[in-house]
Amino acid sequence: MIQMQTMVDVADNTGAKRAQVIAVIGKGSTARRGKYRLKRADVGDVVLVAVKKALPNSDFVGGATRKDRSTRRKARAVVVRTRKATRRVDGSYVRFDSNAVVLLDANNDPRGTRIFGAVARELRERGYMKIISLADEVV
Repeated sequence: MIQMQTMVDVADNTGAKRAQVIAVIGKGSTARRGKYRLKRADVGDVVLVAVKKALPNSDFVGGATRKDRSTRRKARAVVVRTRKATRRVDGSYVRFDSNAVVLLDANNDPRGTRIFGAVARELRERGYMKIISLADEVV
C-alpha cells in the first residue's frame, strides 16, 4: 500500500528516477469511530507525485523561476508495483521488491515509451492496456 510521503521508483524512461507521493487521487479515506485513516493506494490506483530525482537533461529539472520548477516536478502516476502483498481472486498473493509508478499524461496514457521491470496483472482490469503492452513482464 502506498500513502502520502512514500518514496517510489519511476519505472519508465521519462527521465524521472525517484518520486514522492503527495496525494492519492480518487479514493475516499476510511474513517471509523473517530479515527482518521490515510488514503492508501494499491496497484492500479492513480497518485500525484513530486519528482525528487531525475536525469539532468529531462523535463523535470530546471526552470527559470521557483514556480516553474514546482509545477514542472509534479505529475500524475499509476502504481504498478507494491511491496505490500496484493491478494488475487484465486487466493494467491503477489508481492514485489519495490514500490514503483509509471507517469501519466492527461489522457491516462504513459508519458514514456518504455516500461522497466515487471508490472502487476491487475492493471489490465483497470484499463491500462498501453502499460501492459509496453512492460517487459506481466506478473
